[in-house]
Amino acid sequence: MTEATFEKLIKELGSLPAETEWVEFKKNQARPEEIGENASALANSAALLRKHCGYIVWGIEDVGHAIAGTGFKPRETKIGNEELENWLLHNLEPRVDIKIHEGNVGGQHVVLFEVQAANNRPVRFKDAEYIRVGTYTKKFRDYPEKERNLWRIFDRVNFEDGIAKKDVSSDDVLVSIDYPNYFSMLKEPLPDNRAAILQRLISDKIVVSAVGDRYDITNVGAVLFAKNLNDFERLSRKALRVIIYRSSNRTEAVKEILLPKGYAIGFEGAMRYINDQLPQNEEIGEALRKEVRMYPQIAIRELVANALIHQDFNITGSGPTVEIFSDRMEITNPGVPLIDTLRFIDEPPRSRNERLAALMRRMTICEERGSGIDKVIFHIEMFQLPAPDFRASADSTIAVLYGYRKFTQMKREERIRACYQHACLQYVSGQHMTNTSLRKRLGIKDSNYPAASKIIRDAIELNLVKSKFEKAGSKKDASYVPFWA
Repeated sequence: MTEATFEKLIKELGSLPAETEWVEFKKNQARPEEIGENASALANSAALLRKHCGYIVWGIEDVGHAIAGTGFKPRETKIGNEELENWLLHNLEPRVDIKIHEGNVGGQHVVLFEVQAANNRPVRFKDAEYIRVGTYTKKFRDYPEKERNLWRIFDRVNFEDGIAKKDVSSDDVLVSIDYPNYFSMLKEPLPDNRAAILQRLISDKIVVSAVGDRYDITNVGAVLFAKNLNDFERLSRKALRVIIYRSSNRTEAVKEILLPKGYAIGFEGAMRYINDQLPQNEEIGEALRKEVRMYPQIAIRELVANALIHQDFNITGSGPTVEIFSDRMEITNPGVPLIDTLRFIDEPPRSRNERLAALMRRMTICEERGSGIDKVIFHIEMFQLPAPDFRASADSTIAVLYGYRKFTQMKREERIRACYQHACLQYVSGQHMTNTSLRKRLGIKDSNYPAASKIIRDAIELNLVKSKFEKAGSKKDASYVPFWA
Protein backbone atom coordinates (compact mmCIF):
# COMPACT_ATOMS: atom_id res chain seq x y z
CA MET A 1 0.00 0.00 0.00
CA THR A 2 1.50 3.34 -1.05
CA GLU A 3 1.79 6.29 1.35
CA ALA A 4 -0.90 8.17 -0.58
CA THR A 5 -3.27 5.18 -0.54
CA PHE A 6 -2.63 4.65 3.18
CA GLU A 7 -3.37 8.28 4.02
CA LYS A 8 -6.51 8.30 1.88
CA LEU A 9 -7.83 5.11 3.52
CA ILE A 10 -7.15 6.40 7.05
CA LYS A 11 -9.01 9.63 6.28
CA GLU A 12 -11.93 7.71 4.76
CA LEU A 13 -12.20 5.47 7.83
CA GLY A 14 -11.86 8.47 10.13
CA SER A 15 -14.73 10.19 8.32
CA LEU A 16 -17.15 7.46 9.44
CA PRO A 17 -19.66 8.87 11.93
CA ALA A 18 -18.85 6.16 14.48
CA GLU A 19 -17.11 2.85 14.92
CA THR A 20 -18.84 0.15 12.91
CA GLU A 21 -19.02 -3.62 13.00
CA TRP A 22 -16.12 -3.74 10.53
CA VAL A 23 -13.92 -0.88 11.89
CA GLU A 24 -12.37 -0.56 15.36
CA PHE A 25 -10.54 2.62 16.48
CA LYS A 26 -7.89 2.67 19.19
CA LYS A 27 -5.23 5.02 20.42
CA ASN A 28 -2.63 3.01 22.31
CA GLN A 29 -4.42 0.01 23.80
CA ALA A 30 -2.83 -3.05 22.18
CA ARG A 31 -3.22 -6.15 24.36
CA PRO A 32 -2.44 -9.20 22.16
CA GLU A 33 -5.45 -11.19 23.44
CA GLU A 34 -7.78 -8.31 22.66
CA ILE A 35 -6.25 -7.87 19.19
CA GLY A 36 -6.86 -11.58 18.52
CA GLU A 37 -10.48 -11.37 19.63
CA ASN A 38 -11.01 -8.26 17.52
CA ALA A 39 -9.41 -9.93 14.49
CA SER A 40 -11.83 -12.86 14.79
CA ALA A 41 -14.78 -10.52 15.26
CA LEU A 42 -13.84 -8.23 12.36
CA ALA A 43 -13.24 -11.16 9.98
CA ASN A 44 -16.68 -12.58 10.79
CA SER A 45 -18.46 -9.23 10.76
CA ALA A 46 -16.87 -8.18 7.47
CA ALA A 47 -18.14 -11.39 5.88
CA LEU A 48 -21.59 -10.83 7.38
CA LEU A 49 -21.69 -7.30 5.96
CA ARG A 50 -20.27 -8.40 2.57
CA LYS A 51 -17.06 -6.40 3.10
CA HIS A 52 -13.73 -7.66 1.77
CA CYS A 53 -11.99 -6.92 5.05
CA GLY A 54 -12.28 -5.27 8.45
CA TYR A 55 -9.91 -2.75 10.03
CA ILE A 56 -8.32 -1.98 13.39
CA VAL A 57 -6.84 1.53 13.46
CA TRP A 58 -4.48 2.79 16.15
CA GLY A 59 -3.95 6.53 16.43
CA ILE A 60 -7.53 7.77 16.00
CA GLU A 61 -9.67 9.01 18.87
CA ASP A 62 -12.87 7.05 19.58
CA VAL A 63 -14.86 10.26 19.90
CA GLY A 64 -14.61 12.70 17.03
CA HIS A 65 -12.07 10.52 15.21
CA ALA A 66 -9.31 13.09 15.39
CA ILE A 67 -5.91 11.75 14.32
CA ALA A 68 -3.95 11.71 17.57
CA GLY A 69 -1.14 9.26 16.74
CA THR A 70 -0.08 6.14 18.62
CA GLY A 71 2.97 4.74 20.30
CA PHE A 72 2.00 1.17 19.32
CA LYS A 73 4.69 -0.53 17.22
CA PRO A 74 3.31 -3.90 16.11
CA ARG A 75 6.45 -5.12 14.38
CA GLU A 76 8.42 -4.71 17.61
CA THR A 77 5.76 -6.39 19.76
CA LYS A 78 6.47 -9.96 20.85
CA ILE A 79 4.61 -12.59 22.84
CA GLY A 80 7.41 -14.56 24.42
CA ASN A 81 9.90 -14.93 21.58
CA GLU A 82 7.24 -14.82 18.87
CA GLU A 83 6.38 -11.82 16.75
CA LEU A 84 2.83 -10.52 17.15
CA GLU A 85 1.82 -11.18 13.53
CA ASN A 86 2.88 -14.85 13.62
CA TRP A 87 1.29 -15.31 17.04
CA LEU A 88 -2.02 -13.99 15.74
CA LEU A 89 -1.94 -16.15 12.62
CA HIS A 90 -1.40 -19.44 14.40
CA ASN A 91 -4.09 -18.63 16.99
CA LEU A 92 -6.69 -17.85 14.31
CA GLU A 93 -8.50 -20.80 12.72
CA PRO A 94 -8.91 -20.91 9.80
CA ARG A 95 -6.02 -18.61 9.06
CA VAL A 96 -6.98 -15.27 7.58
CA ASP A 97 -4.69 -12.79 5.95
CA ILE A 98 -3.74 -9.91 8.26
CA LYS A 99 -1.81 -7.08 6.66
CA ILE A 100 -0.07 -4.58 8.93
CA HIS A 101 0.40 -1.05 7.59
CA GLU A 102 2.15 1.84 9.33
CA GLY A 103 2.57 5.44 8.24
CA ASN A 104 2.28 9.13 9.08
CA VAL A 105 -0.97 11.01 8.60
CA GLY A 106 -0.97 14.70 9.44
CA GLY A 107 2.41 14.28 11.12
CA GLN A 108 1.08 11.53 13.43
CA HIS A 109 2.10 7.84 13.52
CA VAL A 110 -0.88 5.61 12.62
CA VAL A 111 -1.12 1.80 12.54
CA LEU A 112 -3.66 -0.12 10.46
CA PHE A 113 -4.48 -3.84 10.67
CA GLU A 114 -6.34 -5.01 7.56
CA VAL A 115 -8.15 -8.26 8.42
CA GLN A 116 -9.43 -10.47 5.59
CA ALA A 117 -13.12 -11.36 5.77
CA ALA A 118 -13.99 -14.94 6.73
CA ASN A 119 -14.32 -17.13 3.65
CA ASN A 120 -16.09 -20.43 4.21
CA ARG A 121 -16.52 -20.73 7.97
CA PRO A 122 -16.37 -18.41 11.00
CA VAL A 123 -12.91 -17.44 12.19
CA ARG A 124 -12.02 -18.58 15.71
CA PHE A 125 -9.44 -17.06 18.03
CA LYS A 126 -8.05 -19.72 20.36
CA ASP A 127 -11.13 -21.47 21.78
CA ALA A 128 -13.94 -19.13 20.67
CA GLU A 129 -15.41 -17.33 17.68
CA TYR A 130 -16.19 -13.62 18.00
CA ILE A 131 -18.50 -11.12 16.30
CA ARG A 132 -18.99 -7.37 16.44
CA VAL A 133 -22.28 -6.19 17.90
CA GLY A 134 -22.43 -2.45 17.35
CA THR A 135 -19.10 -1.21 18.69
CA TYR A 136 -18.52 -4.19 21.00
CA THR A 137 -16.72 -7.49 20.47
CA LYS A 138 -18.82 -10.42 21.68
CA LYS A 139 -18.66 -14.21 21.59
CA PHE A 140 -20.43 -15.53 18.51
CA ARG A 141 -22.29 -18.29 20.35
CA ASP A 142 -24.29 -15.65 22.25
CA TYR A 143 -25.79 -14.34 18.98
CA PRO A 144 -27.21 -17.38 17.15
CA GLU A 145 -29.16 -15.32 14.61
CA LYS A 146 -25.97 -13.64 13.37
CA GLU A 147 -24.32 -17.05 13.19
CA ARG A 148 -27.18 -18.46 11.10
CA ASN A 149 -27.02 -15.45 8.76
CA LEU A 150 -23.26 -15.85 8.30
CA TRP A 151 -23.62 -19.53 7.37
CA ARG A 152 -26.28 -18.58 4.82
CA ILE A 153 -23.81 -16.14 3.26
CA PHE A 154 -21.10 -18.81 3.13
CA ASP A 155 -23.55 -21.11 1.31
CA ARG A 156 -24.20 -18.46 -1.36
CA VAL A 157 -20.77 -16.92 -1.93
CA ASN A 158 -17.84 -18.70 -3.53
CA PHE A 159 -14.29 -17.66 -4.24
CA GLU A 160 -14.83 -17.07 -7.94
CA ASP A 161 -17.42 -14.37 -7.29
CA GLY A 162 -15.06 -12.49 -4.98
CA ILE A 163 -13.25 -9.33 -6.01
CA ALA A 164 -9.48 -9.40 -6.52
CA LYS A 165 -9.13 -5.68 -7.26
CA LYS A 166 -11.88 -3.15 -6.64
CA ASP A 167 -12.81 0.13 -8.33
CA VAL A 168 -10.25 0.34 -11.14
CA SER A 169 -10.41 2.24 -14.41
CA SER A 170 -10.87 0.61 -17.79
CA ASP A 171 -7.21 1.43 -18.47
CA ASP A 172 -6.20 -0.48 -15.34
CA VAL A 173 -8.32 -3.47 -16.40
CA LEU A 174 -6.61 -3.66 -19.78
CA VAL A 175 -3.18 -3.26 -18.19
CA SER A 176 -3.76 -5.93 -15.52
CA ILE A 177 -5.63 -8.52 -17.58
CA ASP A 178 -4.01 -10.17 -20.61
CA TYR A 179 -7.08 -9.71 -22.78
CA PRO A 180 -5.38 -10.52 -26.15
CA ASN A 181 -4.54 -13.99 -24.83
CA TYR A 182 -8.06 -14.33 -23.42
CA PHE A 183 -9.51 -13.96 -26.92
CA SER A 184 -6.75 -16.00 -28.56
CA MET A 185 -7.18 -18.97 -26.22
CA LEU A 186 -10.93 -18.97 -26.76
CA LYS A 187 -10.26 -18.79 -30.52
CA GLU A 188 -12.29 -15.62 -30.84
CA PRO A 189 -11.36 -12.50 -32.85
CA LEU A 190 -10.05 -9.56 -30.84
CA PRO A 191 -12.65 -6.74 -30.96
CA ASP A 192 -11.45 -3.52 -32.50
CA ASN A 193 -12.69 -1.21 -29.74
CA ARG A 194 -12.34 -0.92 -25.96
CA ALA A 195 -16.06 -1.06 -25.19
CA ALA A 196 -16.50 -4.39 -26.97
CA ILE A 197 -13.45 -5.87 -25.21
CA LEU A 198 -14.75 -4.84 -21.79
CA GLN A 199 -18.25 -6.09 -22.56
CA ARG A 200 -16.84 -9.51 -23.47
CA LEU A 201 -14.83 -9.63 -20.24
CA ILE A 202 -17.98 -8.72 -18.32
CA SER A 203 -19.97 -11.49 -20.00
CA ASP A 204 -17.49 -14.10 -18.72
CA LYS A 205 -17.35 -12.39 -15.31
CA ILE A 206 -13.67 -11.60 -15.68
CA VAL A 207 -14.66 -8.10 -14.55
CA VAL A 208 -17.91 -6.59 -13.29
CA SER A 209 -19.14 -3.05 -13.87
CA ALA A 210 -18.98 -0.51 -11.07
CA VAL A 211 -20.06 3.13 -11.09
CA GLY A 212 -19.12 5.17 -14.16
CA ASP A 213 -16.10 3.98 -16.09
CA ARG A 214 -14.98 1.88 -13.11
CA TYR A 215 -14.71 -1.88 -12.78
CA ASP A 216 -14.00 -4.65 -10.27
CA ILE A 217 -11.69 -7.46 -11.39
CA THR A 218 -13.01 -10.79 -10.12
CA ASN A 219 -10.96 -13.51 -8.51
CA VAL A 220 -11.58 -15.89 -11.41
CA GLY A 221 -10.52 -13.21 -13.89
CA ALA A 222 -7.29 -12.47 -12.06
CA VAL A 223 -6.41 -16.10 -11.30
CA LEU A 224 -6.74 -17.08 -14.95
CA PHE A 225 -5.71 -13.98 -16.90
CA ALA A 226 -3.55 -11.73 -14.69
CA LYS A 227 -0.34 -10.64 -16.33
CA ASN A 228 1.18 -10.82 -12.86
CA LEU A 229 -0.59 -12.29 -9.81
CA ASN A 230 1.69 -10.19 -7.60
CA ASP A 231 -0.38 -7.18 -8.69
CA PHE A 232 -3.28 -8.69 -6.69
CA GLU A 233 -2.34 -8.70 -3.03
CA ARG A 234 -4.54 -11.56 -1.85
CA LEU A 235 -3.71 -13.78 -4.82
CA SER A 236 0.07 -13.48 -4.90
CA ARG A 237 0.47 -16.63 -2.78
CA LYS A 238 -1.59 -18.59 -5.33
CA ALA A 239 1.07 -18.41 -8.05
CA LEU A 240 2.35 -21.84 -9.13
CA ARG A 241 5.61 -22.68 -7.32
CA VAL A 242 8.18 -25.09 -8.78
CA ILE A 243 10.98 -26.47 -6.58
CA ILE A 244 13.81 -28.71 -7.81
CA TYR A 245 15.77 -30.79 -5.27
CA ARG A 246 19.19 -32.32 -5.68
CA SER A 247 18.24 -35.75 -4.34
CA SER A 248 15.24 -37.75 -3.14
CA ASN A 249 14.62 -35.59 -0.05
CA ARG A 250 14.04 -31.91 0.73
CA THR A 251 17.36 -31.20 2.42
CA GLU A 252 18.85 -29.34 -0.55
CA ALA A 253 16.80 -27.31 -3.01
CA VAL A 254 18.69 -26.55 -6.22
CA LYS A 255 16.19 -24.08 -7.62
CA GLU A 256 12.85 -22.54 -6.66
CA ILE A 257 10.73 -20.32 -8.86
CA LEU A 258 7.30 -18.71 -8.75
CA LEU A 259 5.41 -18.54 -12.03
CA PRO A 260 3.36 -15.36 -11.53
CA LYS A 261 1.19 -15.35 -14.64
CA GLY A 262 -2.50 -16.22 -14.44
CA TYR A 263 -3.09 -19.94 -14.74
CA ALA A 264 -4.65 -19.85 -18.20
CA ILE A 265 -2.22 -17.53 -19.95
CA GLY A 266 0.79 -19.00 -18.13
CA PHE A 267 -0.07 -22.70 -18.43
CA GLU A 268 1.86 -23.61 -21.57
CA GLY A 269 4.93 -21.71 -20.37
CA ALA A 270 4.71 -23.46 -17.00
CA MET A 271 4.53 -26.85 -18.72
CA ARG A 272 7.60 -26.08 -20.82
CA TYR A 273 9.53 -24.95 -17.75
CA ILE A 274 8.57 -28.03 -15.70
CA ASN A 275 9.40 -30.36 -18.60
CA ASP A 276 12.81 -28.75 -19.01
CA GLN A 277 13.64 -29.48 -15.35
CA LEU A 278 12.84 -33.19 -15.51
CA PRO A 279 15.52 -35.89 -15.50
CA GLN A 280 15.88 -37.94 -18.68
CA ASN A 281 15.85 -41.65 -19.29
CA GLU A 282 17.60 -43.25 -22.23
CA GLU A 283 15.24 -45.09 -24.54
CA ILE A 284 16.87 -47.67 -26.82
CA GLY A 285 14.96 -48.46 -29.99
CA GLU A 286 15.75 -50.93 -32.75
CA ALA A 287 17.72 -48.45 -34.80
CA LEU A 288 18.45 -45.48 -32.58
CA ARG A 289 19.06 -44.28 -29.09
CA LYS A 290 17.23 -41.22 -27.80
CA GLU A 291 16.67 -39.34 -24.59
CA VAL A 292 13.11 -39.07 -23.23
CA ARG A 293 11.82 -37.32 -20.15
CA MET A 294 11.30 -39.47 -17.08
CA TYR A 295 7.53 -38.85 -16.97
CA PRO A 296 4.93 -38.62 -19.74
CA GLN A 297 4.22 -34.97 -20.40
CA ILE A 298 0.50 -35.54 -20.80
CA ALA A 299 0.30 -37.01 -17.27
CA ILE A 300 2.07 -33.98 -15.80
CA ARG A 301 -0.20 -31.66 -17.75
CA GLU A 302 -3.37 -33.27 -16.41
CA LEU A 303 -2.16 -33.40 -12.81
CA VAL A 304 -0.94 -29.79 -12.76
CA ALA A 305 -4.21 -28.63 -14.34
CA ASN A 306 -6.16 -30.57 -11.69
CA ALA A 307 -4.08 -29.01 -8.92
CA LEU A 308 -4.82 -25.52 -10.21
CA ILE A 309 -8.53 -26.11 -10.79
CA HIS A 310 -9.51 -28.12 -7.73
CA GLN A 311 -7.56 -26.24 -5.06
CA ASP A 312 -9.33 -24.64 -2.12
CA PHE A 313 -8.66 -20.92 -2.57
CA ASN A 314 -10.07 -20.23 0.89
CA ILE A 315 -6.94 -21.75 2.44
CA THR A 316 -4.66 -18.74 2.77
CA GLY A 317 -0.88 -18.70 2.80
CA SER A 318 -0.35 -21.59 0.38
CA GLY A 319 -0.76 -22.35 -3.29
CA PRO A 320 -0.19 -25.11 -5.85
CA THR A 321 3.31 -26.56 -5.85
CA VAL A 322 5.33 -28.85 -8.14
CA GLU A 323 8.34 -30.49 -6.46
CA ILE A 324 10.86 -32.41 -8.57
CA PHE A 325 13.11 -34.94 -6.82
CA SER A 326 15.70 -37.30 -8.27
CA ASP A 327 13.28 -40.25 -8.12
CA ARG A 328 9.78 -38.71 -8.19
CA MET A 329 7.73 -35.56 -8.56
CA GLU A 330 4.97 -34.36 -6.23
CA ILE A 331 2.13 -32.06 -7.28
CA THR A 332 0.30 -30.51 -4.33
CA ASN A 333 -2.68 -28.22 -4.04
CA PRO A 334 -4.37 -26.69 -0.98
CA GLY A 335 -7.63 -28.40 0.02
CA VAL A 336 -8.69 -31.98 0.64
CA PRO A 337 -10.33 -33.71 -2.35
CA LEU A 338 -14.12 -33.75 -2.54
CA ILE A 339 -14.13 -37.42 -3.56
CA ASP A 340 -12.21 -40.45 -2.23
CA THR A 341 -8.72 -40.68 -3.75
CA LEU A 342 -9.47 -44.32 -4.66
CA ARG A 343 -12.26 -43.08 -6.94
CA PHE A 344 -10.24 -40.52 -8.89
CA ILE A 345 -10.14 -42.80 -11.92
CA ASP A 346 -13.83 -43.56 -12.39
CA GLU A 347 -15.83 -40.74 -10.79
CA PRO A 348 -16.33 -37.36 -12.47
CA PRO A 349 -14.34 -34.77 -10.52
CA ARG A 350 -16.19 -32.43 -8.20
CA SER A 351 -14.72 -28.96 -8.24
CA ARG A 352 -15.04 -26.11 -5.77
CA ASN A 353 -14.40 -23.77 -8.69
CA GLU A 354 -16.84 -24.69 -11.44
CA ARG A 355 -16.54 -21.50 -13.48
CA LEU A 356 -12.75 -21.64 -13.39
CA ALA A 357 -12.89 -25.30 -14.46
CA ALA A 358 -15.36 -24.52 -17.27
CA LEU A 359 -13.14 -21.77 -18.66
CA MET A 360 -10.07 -24.02 -18.50
CA ARG A 361 -11.99 -26.70 -20.43
CA ARG A 362 -13.17 -24.17 -23.03
CA MET A 363 -9.54 -23.25 -23.60
CA THR A 364 -8.62 -26.99 -23.85
CA ILE A 365 -6.17 -26.69 -20.96
CA CYS A 366 -7.79 -29.59 -19.15
CA GLU A 367 -9.82 -32.60 -20.21
CA GLU A 368 -13.55 -32.95 -20.35
CA ARG A 369 -15.11 -33.88 -17.05
CA GLY A 370 -13.98 -37.28 -15.78
CA SER A 371 -11.38 -38.23 -18.42
CA GLY A 372 -8.16 -36.63 -17.13
CA ILE A 373 -7.02 -39.18 -14.53
CA ASP A 374 -7.84 -42.07 -16.89
CA LYS A 375 -5.41 -40.51 -19.34
CA VAL A 376 -2.77 -40.13 -16.59
CA ILE A 377 -2.97 -43.82 -15.67
CA PHE A 378 -2.98 -44.91 -19.33
CA HIS A 379 0.25 -43.06 -20.10
CA ILE A 380 1.92 -44.13 -16.86
CA GLU A 381 1.21 -47.75 -17.84
CA MET A 382 2.47 -47.11 -21.38
CA PHE A 383 5.77 -45.82 -19.91
CA GLN A 384 5.71 -48.82 -17.51
CA LEU A 385 6.29 -46.54 -14.52
CA PRO A 386 5.25 -47.33 -10.95
CA ALA A 387 1.62 -46.45 -10.22
CA PRO A 388 1.05 -42.84 -9.15
CA ASP A 389 0.03 -42.25 -5.56
CA PHE A 390 -2.92 -39.97 -4.79
CA ARG A 391 -2.97 -38.82 -1.17
CA ALA A 392 -5.12 -36.57 1.00
CA SER A 393 -3.49 -34.87 4.01
CA ALA A 394 -5.13 -32.67 6.63
CA ASP A 395 -5.42 -29.67 4.29
CA SER A 396 -4.03 -30.64 0.87
CA THR A 397 -4.16 -33.10 -2.01
CA ILE A 398 -0.95 -34.65 -3.32
CA ALA A 399 -0.29 -36.57 -6.55
CA VAL A 400 3.05 -38.39 -6.74
CA LEU A 401 4.65 -39.65 -9.96
CA TYR A 402 7.57 -42.09 -9.59
CA GLY A 403 10.57 -42.62 -11.83
CA TYR A 404 11.14 -45.93 -13.57
CA ARG A 405 11.87 -48.97 -11.42
CA LYS A 406 11.93 -52.63 -12.35
CA PHE A 407 9.25 -54.90 -10.96
CA THR A 408 11.75 -56.45 -8.55
CA GLN A 409 12.50 -53.00 -7.11
CA MET A 410 8.86 -52.17 -6.33
CA LYS A 411 7.51 -52.42 -2.80
CA ARG A 412 4.49 -54.58 -2.02
CA GLU A 413 2.16 -51.57 -1.62
CA GLU A 414 3.34 -50.17 -4.97
CA ARG A 415 2.53 -53.44 -6.73
CA ILE A 416 -0.92 -53.56 -5.14
CA ARG A 417 -1.60 -49.93 -6.08
CA ALA A 418 -0.60 -50.68 -9.68
CA CYS A 419 -2.92 -53.70 -9.66
CA TYR A 420 -5.89 -51.64 -8.42
CA GLN A 421 -5.32 -48.79 -10.86
CA HIS A 422 -4.88 -51.26 -13.73
CA ALA A 423 -8.19 -52.92 -12.81
CA CYS A 424 -9.87 -49.49 -12.77
CA LEU A 425 -8.42 -48.49 -16.14
CA GLN A 426 -9.41 -51.79 -17.72
CA TYR A 427 -12.95 -51.49 -16.37
CA VAL A 428 -13.58 -47.91 -17.54
CA SER A 429 -12.19 -48.99 -20.94
CA GLY A 430 -14.79 -51.76 -21.18
CA GLN A 431 -12.36 -54.60 -20.35
CA HIS A 432 -11.37 -56.66 -17.30
CA MET A 433 -8.03 -57.21 -15.62
CA THR A 434 -6.51 -60.66 -15.95
CA ASN A 435 -3.28 -62.27 -14.81
CA THR A 436 -2.00 -61.77 -18.35
CA SER A 437 -2.88 -58.07 -18.53
CA LEU A 438 -1.32 -57.41 -15.11
CA ARG A 439 1.88 -59.19 -16.14
CA LYS A 440 2.08 -56.98 -19.19
CA ARG A 441 1.42 -53.88 -17.08
CA LEU A 442 4.19 -54.68 -14.58
CA GLY A 443 6.68 -56.23 -17.00
CA ILE A 444 6.47 -59.66 -15.39
CA LYS A 445 7.66 -62.59 -17.49
CA ASP A 446 4.94 -64.99 -18.60
CA SER A 447 6.71 -67.85 -16.81
CA ASN A 448 6.34 -65.90 -13.54
CA TYR A 449 2.54 -65.78 -13.53
CA PRO A 450 2.41 -66.85 -9.83
CA ALA A 451 3.91 -63.43 -8.93
CA ALA A 452 0.99 -61.69 -10.63
CA SER A 453 -1.45 -64.08 -8.91
CA LYS A 454 -0.01 -63.15 -5.52
CA ILE A 455 -0.44 -59.42 -6.19
CA ILE A 456 -4.06 -60.01 -7.20
CA ARG A 457 -4.69 -62.06 -4.02
CA ASP A 458 -3.19 -59.27 -1.92
CA ALA A 459 -5.41 -56.70 -3.63
CA ILE A 460 -8.48 -58.88 -3.04
CA GLU A 461 -7.59 -59.25 0.66
CA LEU A 462 -7.45 -55.45 0.93
CA ASN A 463 -10.87 -55.20 -0.79
CA LEU A 464 -9.45 -53.24 -3.72
CA VAL A 465 -10.39 -55.69 -6.47
CA LYS A 466 -12.78 -58.63 -6.77
CA SER A 467 -13.32 -61.55 -9.11
CA LYS A 468 -15.71 -60.90 -11.98
CA PHE A 469 -16.21 -64.41 -13.26
CA GLU A 470 -13.96 -67.44 -13.44
CA LYS A 471 -13.57 -70.53 -15.56
CA ALA A 472 -13.72 -73.56 -13.33
CA GLY A 473 -10.27 -74.65 -12.17
CA SER A 474 -8.47 -71.93 -14.16
CA LYS A 475 -7.28 -69.07 -11.97
CA LYS A 476 -4.96 -67.77 -14.65
CA ASP A 477 -7.97 -67.10 -16.89
CA ALA A 478 -9.96 -65.33 -14.16
CA SER A 479 -11.11 -61.75 -14.67
CA TYR A 480 -11.08 -59.06 -12.01
CA VAL A 481 -12.73 -55.68 -11.52
CA PRO A 482 -12.28 -52.87 -8.97
CA PHE A 483 -14.24 -53.16 -5.72
CA TRP A 484 -16.75 -50.49 -6.74
CA ALA A 485 -17.71 -52.14 -10.06
